[in-house]
Amino acid sequence: MTETIINIIIAILILLGALLSLIASIGVLRLPDVYTRSHAASKSATLGVMFILLGACLYFFQLEQIFNSRLILAIAFIFLTSPVAGQLIIRSAYNSEVPMAEETIRDDLKQAKDAAERSK
Repeated sequence: MTETIINIIIAILILLGALLSLIASIGVLRLPDVYTRSHAASKSATLGVMFILLGACLYFFQLEQIFNSRLILAIAFIFLTSPVAGQLIIRSAYNSEVPMAEETIRDDLKQAKDAAERSK
């Protein structure tokens, strides 16, 4: 009974991770500019990979009763680095003056830069 519940949890984690990764890839293909694409890739793909690795960690713990600390370290590493990398890509694109999509309503970074220049 417990084994069946654990298998269901593992399947849900892996399928949810695959679904989030699919959503991220669709977002990268369909969104209009580098800013929204990077956002889709960094948020959804991070959660997708984390769920898949967590499912794999539970699977190996259930199958062989071995706790794989490398998978937990990979989850922590991805959780810390992927959003930072996405932010750096967006910031460098903004500083390189890559144009935003026409549908963009608000530019918060421009407002912050203007306010910082006025305060100097």
